[in-house]
Amino acid sequence: MENAYELVLAADLVRRGHKVDRQVPVDIEYDGLRIPAAFRADLLLDDIVVLEIKAIEAIAPVHAKQVLTYLRLMHKPVGLLLNFSGETMKEGIRRLVNNYQP
Repeated sequence: MENAYELVLAADLVRRGHKVDRQVPVDIEYDGLRIPAAFRADLLLDDIVVLEIKAIEAIAPVHAKQVLTYLRLMHKPVGLLLNFSGETMKEGIRRLVNNYQP
C-alpha cells in the first residue's frame, strides 16, 4: 500500500509544480567509511522536505526517529511523516525538524 500512496502523492505534487525525487538514497559516514545508499527516503520535495510514507495502524516513536535520522544524514531542515491508514489524514501527519532554532 505504501508504494501506491507514494506514487500517487509524487505524481500529484509534480502536477502542482513541485520537484519530487522518489526513493532517495541516504548515505552513512562512520569512522572514516562512507556507506552509499544505506537507507532510502521515500520522497524529497523541492530538495528541502523529506516525506516518509506509512500505511500502518499507528505511528510509533521509531518512525519519527527514522525521519529524524534521514534529516540529519541528508542535512535537510524539515520532514513529514505521513500515515495514510488513519481515520483522517489530519491525524496521520507528523512534522519533524532537524536542529530546530526559533
